[in-house]
Amino acid sequence: MPSPADMDVRHWFITGASGGLGRHLTGHALRRGDRVTATVRRPAALDDLREVHGDRLTVEVLDLTKPADVEEVVARTIRTGPVDIVVNNAGYAVVGAAEEMTVEQVRDQVEVLLLAPMLITRAFLAPMREQGGGRIIQVSSMGGQVGIPTHSSYHAGKWGLEGFTESVSREVADFGIHLTLVEPGGTRTGFASALRFTDETAPYRDTAVGRTRRSLEALDDNALTGDPAKVAAAVYDTTRDPNPPLRLPLGADTYDAVHAALTERLTALETRKDHAVSVAFDH
Repeated sequence: MPSPADMDVRHWFITGASGGLGRHLTGHALRRGDRVTATVRRPAALDDLREVHGDRLTVEVLDLTKPADVEEVVARTIRTGPVDIVVNNAGYAVVGAAEEMTVEQVRDQVEVLLLAPMLITRAFLAPMREQGGGRIIQVSSMGGQVGIPTHSSYHAGKWGLEGFTESVSREVADFGIHLTLVEPGGTRTGFASALRFTDETAPYRDTAVGRTRRSLEALDDNALTGDPAKVAAAVYDTTRDPNPPLRLPLGADTYDAVHAALTERLTALETRKDHAVSVAFDH
C-alpha cells in the first residue's frame, strides 16, 4: 500500500527537456520528489539526472515535427498511469523577414510551437477529465503578446498557442483541468545562442528587420536577466496553486513590454469606437 508521501507524488510530462527551462523544470520536479517523463532530441541529454533520480525519470526521444511519433509517445506515457502535469516547453525561433523565410522554416516553426502543443494538449484532456483534473502548462513568451520585426513565424506559433489555450481553458474548467500560459522574458537558457537566422536579403538590410537582426546576432545570453532556476520554481509553484492564473508573466521585461503593447492596442481600439459601431443596421 502506498505511503502518504507516495500518494502526493505527481507525474509530469515535459517536452524539450534537453536543456534550458525544460531541463531546469525537470530537475526541480525531481528534486521535489515527483516523477517526470521528459522528451528530448538527444538520448543522452539527461543521463546525469537519471543517475541521481533513477526510475522516477523516464526519457523519451521525440521529434515534435512528426505527429505520429508524438501520438505514440503520449499514448505510451498514458499507459504507465495518470499524468498530473503536462508542460509544452519545446521551442526555438527563426529570425528574419517573413519574405526571407523558406516554406520549411515557416512550417517547422508552426509545427513545433503550435501544432505539437495542440496535439499533446488534446491527447491528455480525456485522461485528465476521467481522473478528475490536471494541469497543462504552455510555455509561451512575451512574444505571445508582443510583436517585433524578424519574428513573424515565431509570433504566429506563440500567438496561436495563446488563443488555443485561452479557449480550451474555458472548455475544461468544469472538469478541474487548469491551463496556464507561462510568458518568460529574456532568460539565460541558451535560447539566444540557439537562434536560427534566415539568409539575409538586400532589401531588408537597412530596415527594422536588418537592425533587429544585427542586435540579435550580437546578443549574449549573459546579458539576459531571467534566472531559469527561478522561472522553473515559479512554474512549479503555480502547479500547487488551487486557482492558477491563465497567464503567468515572468520577468520585468515581459511585464513592461506586454503592458506597453496592451496599452497601445487599447488606445488604438478606443479611437475606432465610433467607426466600429457605425456598421450596424439603421433602425
